[in-house]
Amino acid sequence: MLDKYVALAASYLARWSKAQEALVCVPPIESQVPLQRGFVQSIFRKVTAEGRRMLAEPEAKAVIAAYGIPVPQTVVAKTAEEAEAAARSLVASAPKVVVKLISKSVTHKSDVDGVVLDIRTPLAARQAAESIAARLEVHDPTAVVDGFAVQPMVERRQGWELILGVTRDPIFGPVILFGSGGISVEVVADTAVALPPLDAVLAGDLIDQTRVGKLLAGFRNQPAADRKAVCNALTALSQIIVDFPCVLSMDINPLVASAEGVIAVDARIEIDLQAVVLPGPNRDLAIHRYPSDWEKQIALADRLYHLRPIRPADAALYPDFLAKTSSTDIRFRFLSSRKHFQDQMLVRLTQVDYEREMAFVALDKQTGALAGIARLYADPDHEVAEYGLLVRTDLQGHGLGWALLSHLRDYAAADGLQRIEGLVLSDNAKMLRMCREFGFAISTHPADASLRIATLVL
Repeated sequence: MLDKYVALAASYLARWSKAQEALVCVPPIESQVPLQRGFVQSIFRKVTAEGRRMLAEPEAKAVIAAYGIPVPQTVVAKTAEEAEAAARSLVASAPKVVVKLISKSVTHKSDVDGVVLDIRTPLAARQAAESIAARLEVHDPTAVVDGFAVQPMVERRQGWELILGVTRDPIFGPVILFGSGGISVEVVADTAVALPPLDAVLAGDLIDQTRVGKLLAGFRNQPAADRKAVCNALTALSQIIVDFPCVLSMDINPLVASAEGVIAVDARIEIDLQAVVLPGPNRDLAIHRYPSDWEKQIALADRLYHLRPIRPADAALYPDFLAKTSSTDIRFRFLSSRKHFQDQMLVRLTQVDYEREMAFVALDKQTGALAGIARLYADPDHEVAEYGLLVRTDLQGHGLGWALLSHLRDYAAADGLQRIEGLVLSDNAKMLRMCREFGFAISTHPADASLRIATLVL
């Protein structure tokens, strides 16, 4: 019986450790793959101008390819004759080709047998295109054939068919799906979901929630698939959602994964015609991405500092920072004397919702030590934000507070806030002087004569 409880305790500890790791994992704003946002934006604008919600398959593949997801070479043919010519150009490098229907009238090509596989000759490609057109006419006489996509047939005998998808939940907003793909995806029902944005760690966690995730690791004579390539595809999908709020849903099915990497055989994207086709940020995300575009380096008094948004892991930097900050400066910052900061408070100070809050830390480039913090708390209407500022006592007087406040002001203006306000103790002469020089208006608090209100209109 004791062994049972020991095992149970160990499982709880493992789950707790995993949860703690997740808490300090903040996905970056973008992947390491060079992105072609302007190119993707032009595709979305073209589709919107034509009044379409669904992208054609070549358009959808062009979008995901722009974010680093490999796709097969695709030749678009307007007619069956052009499909024959396209196949002739491909058969030299590919023993088999595939012909797929392109039609704005059809959402799922499988509904009309709009895909023909194992085509070995140009003539067979032409006949396949003609048969697809005939089946579409029987299925829906009003449907229009916009063309055919001709591409090499992807065959990886030791590969796995996966599905990557995006849908929208009425409460949580965009949700990413991963699992076993192919035409039997609904029957197999081996999928898991996660909230974007994803990084490599979170993408790996999503993979591990599925049965196919275990198979990807390889078994017996089956080699392991390229896990990094699968993670990269998931983070790329996540980045598209972060960048383009107009995307309503996406499906990459199948994404074939093997030891050679991954390749997206088919892709489907639906966009919102009412949304503005501009790159993010996507405010519909339940979890807001880490705003790494607000990082910068500054040099002050022969010291280099790295200014960046705060991360949960920065809680570990606070004890040393507070130990080198005088009790007077701590009282000025928190409006009361403090000797101890409980762990729960440090967690609260470092785990922020970037939609409502922002905190910038200044880190000494040489030592990595925390040198200063500037913080904003926005009101529910996102019009006014309260600010706070604290610089380590031994580093004051060199312009670090001014630099942090300037960075905070620039962020507040870019975020659409109308003004920032702060409460300052009347005996905090250094802060009041800096506020006046910075352009803040200073007034006495109506309910507390020991406080001043510093207001900066943006």
